[in-house]
Amino acid sequence: MIETATARRLRGDWAGACATAGFDVDLDLKLLVRARGRELAARVRADLRHLAPDLLRWHLPRVAPDGLLRPGLTIALARYDDLTGDRPPLHLVVRTPPAWAGGGQRVALALWDGVDPTWDDPAVHPAVHPHPRPSRRFRLDLHRHLWDARRAGELRERSGAGLGPDLPPRPEAERWAAEARILLAAEGRTAGAVAVRAGERRLVLDVGGSGSGYGSVRAVGGSGTRLPLLPDAATWLPPDLELLRAGAVEPGRLHPLVAAALAPGAAPAVRVPDDPGAPRIVECRGARHRIALVDGVLAPLDHDPAQLRREELLFALSGPPLPCLRAIDEAHRRPDCLDGVRDRIVHGDVAGALAVVEGLLGPAAVLRDGPLRGALHSAKTQRLSYGLYRAGLAGPPPPRFLHEFRLGGNPHTRHRPRHASF
Repeated sequence: MIETATARRLRGDWAGACATAGFDVDLDLKLLVRARGRELAARVRADLRHLAPDLLRWHLPRVAPDGLLRPGLTIALARYDDLTGDRPPLHLVVRTPPAWAGGGQRVALALWDGVDPTWDDPAVHPAVHPHPRPSRRFRLDLHRHLWDARRAGELRERSGAGLGPDLPPRPEAERWAAEARILLAAEGRTAGAVAVRAGERRLVLDVGGSGSGYGSVRAVGGSGTRLPLLPDAATWLPPDLELLRAGAVEPGRLHPLVAAALAPGAAPAVRVPDDPGAPRIVECRGARHRIALVDGVLAPLDHDPAQLRREELLFALSGPPLPCLRAIDEAHRRPDCLDGVRDRIVHGDVAGALAVVEGLLGPAAVLRDGPLRGALHSAKTQRLSYGLYRAGLAGPPPPRFLHEFRLGGNPHTRHRPRHASF
């Protein structure tokens, strides 16, 4: 996906790059020209041409334990002030679907100004997002290096990695102070206080306008303050940097733009493709037999057709299966790569999951009942839920029990609803 999206972006096909990276484009540049003028539309078009959707997906906020995209977010990528000053600023945003429609891990790219219903008109974009307003905590308009290919090299300095390969990482306080000045400058201020969320801690950082010094930090109580909030991208270290420091990952396994920023000069990773046609060895009744793809179907190679027909009939009559046939049946129902297939499906790579299955069983194979078929069926159901959400034809699932939302009474006591028909 990264290679294809990059190739399309370099050819100027930003819409094709978004489609490759799993982005749904919910904006119309022609409508933008009519509504806001050519100059503002040209600024938006210039950013779209340099948008690296694969890089943006790499840096989007995620949740534990599977690393899926954080659901129900609206994240600002860029802000465009109206040149005449008569209209509110326009924001280029990305939106992650709610959790119930998050199958496929797709992302929507849209425009938002908070006033004009043109950009959130259900007739144009039927999907009703739970949080259409851009989040204060997750905003990338102050961190364009996380999605803009022109500024991807800024990641090294702004992530706290240091300015050179032999320099120690920047102190946390210094990095926070520099990011706080960027946040205040975006609001037209040169000094002041900003709120900081550092894990479970809630802090207030006071910075001066001289541009030097770390400022002062004090703890605050409660859930937060009304001060400007330092975005999460400014307070936490990228996992790529932590993995590189720990030696847990090679630079070639990172996104190319990330690797170029954090480990300049590192050699790219060399991929060795698997050979799906290589036979697999099975211990079959004291001999080593082979199974491989024949005419698009996984089949044994060391048994004649007459013997296979007898063994299949015996197996159908509850007899002991031939080890080669048992290995093929197990591959159809619960293969060794089942966990990898499930991971690809959960993260939205259905095409990759199907490629793995076809490489194992062959493109002409008919799946048998089992966990593998169930995993592929669940992927189809998830894509259907997302399609209904996009079309505005479905909402969140109903509550599991009515008593959970009943006012008063004992929440641990279940009551049969009056006039119930079940």
